[in-house]
Amino acid sequence: MAARPTASTDRPRFYRSGRLTPATTLAIRGAAVLALVGVALGGHWIDRAGLRDNTDGVVSFLDVVYFTVITVTTVGYGDIVPVSDSARLFDTFIVTPIRIFVFLIFLGSAYSFMLRQGWERWRMGLIRHGLKDHIIVCGYGRSGSAAVGELLERGHPAEDIVVVDEDAARLRLAEERGVATVEGDATHNKVLEIAKVEFARSVIICPGRDDTAVLVILTCRRLAPDAAIAVSIAAIENELLARDAGASVIVNPVSFGGQLLAQCTNGPHVADYVTDLVTRGGRIELRERAVRPEEIGCSPRDVVGCQILRIYRGSGSIEVARSLAERLREGDRVIELVEDDSPSGGAAPARESRRSRS
Repeated sequence: MAARPTASTDRPRFYRSGRLTPATTLAIRGAAVLALVGVALGGHWIDRAGLRDNTDGVVSFLDVVYFTVITVTTVGYGDIVPVSDSARLFDTFIVTPIRIFVFLIFLGSAYSFMLRQGWERWRMGLIRHGLKDHIIVCGYGRSGSAAVGELLERGHPAEDIVVVDEDAARLRLAEERGVATVEGDATHNKVLEIAKVEFARSVIICPGRDDTAVLVILTCRRLAPDAAIAVSIAAIENELLARDAGASVIVNPVSFGGQLLAQCTNGPHVADYVTDLVTRGGRIELRERAVRPEEIGCSPRDVVGCQILRIYRGSGSIEVARSLAERLREGDRVIELVEDDSPSGGAAPARESRRSRS
């Protein structure tokens, strides 16, 4: 199976998400607080004649700084008070809104960096605790993000998907989709054990480097001998290594992309048709399933509601177009072509390419 090629086969050093990091967000909020306090400080200094110091009667610059900070953060202690109309109006209509904004900034920061992160850690831990028959995606770069998006579009519950990555920024993007996350190196047993790989239905491996991908395959296969493992491999010469390591499906976006480009010379619609086959947004969809009991003994051409293209029996495959008299048997698995009649069905933009080998 296959889909569209990625823009790059190398693992990016930085994943540019277009979003601000927590440190940048905190710095912006801190700068906003300082700016608001600066406005209040400037107003009080300009109109310092309207303030009265009940201690020594002299209002110095340090007194103005003290009065501004105390007024913005609290309601003051009464040792320095506004006595002129202009000073009181300034405190009423300028300093009071500044106090409210500063409070909201502090409250939002506390929620963002403490309460929400604590809640997310608890929620993710609860989700991971009950994982079973789930899908693990190792690597949330371009390929991993596209794979998760396609899984969600195909109706897989977000709580049944676990993303493993070392980059905290990538994991935050994954969490926004509602999926569970595990931060760490997927080549380590402990990280995959946290992701409950031994109970996983399938594992998608796309770290961006072939050597890393092979190591992850070996680790997954050791912990989960029966899990289906799909891996993205960039170099053709490394496909055999991935196969020997235990990969069930090997995806080579580079070679498939070249093959698809070559096929496009036979007509302009080949790429659109292949995209429809492998993406949920297309008008048609390829599915693999087991033969249903009521279909046993029937010709593949007699099955209603789909078009069976290939039969997998034992270790071999049967092309339906070449075996017109073939009958479905118990234990067969079939590749079927299903047409999407829903209003949303339509040609989707090309997505990431995958090539699977049986």
